[in-house]
Amino acid sequence: MWWSDPGGQGGRRRLARGLLAAALLVVPGACGFRPLHLPPDPESKAAGDLLAGTQVRPIEGRVGQQLHNLLRDRLNPEGQPVRPIYLLEIELTKTIREQAIQTDETATRANLILQAKYRVRDAANRSVLFRGDAISVSSYNILINLYATRVAEDGALRRSLRDLADSIRLRLSAHFAGLQSASTP
Repeated sequence: MWWSDPGGQGGRRRLARGLLAAALLVVPGACGFRPLHLPPDPESKAAGDLLAGTQVRPIEGRVGQQLHNLLRDRLNPEGQPVRPIYLLEIELTKTIREQAIQTDETATRANLILQAKYRVRDAANRSVLFRGDAISVSSYNILINLYATRVAEDGALRRSLRDLADSIRLRLSAHFAGLQSASTP
């Protein structure tokens, strides 16, 4: 059978593979790797708890409202916190740049660019704890049919909004995890 090896080579190979797998499990712990949402010690809060305590402030415009809802769901699926620890403020800009210009000066492709400048404030004293920028670019085709172009643009907008929300959430998580590890000895 395929799993039996009369020469004994299979047993040594399995042992070597097992030792290699065990070594690979030990190496991340030796380099200081720690899961992002795991608290460094039992007394401190995990980054996920700090995210859940972050209130997303209203963002101007319809696109801002969509980003607000995505962030609210990503930071705390149960809704906005009653007593927030942090406030997240975002300024959002949307730009469309036409690409692939033909000889008759019509574009056949466009880039939709969403840029978010965000600030995280302490909810108690309103001081700015940190700032950041996040950007997302999505492309879509400009077609002869205006409705088809509009649908393509809406799809690009949805992709960019999801990308932006995920990026901001990841940056907040990394910042909060850094705060926790900096506060522990």
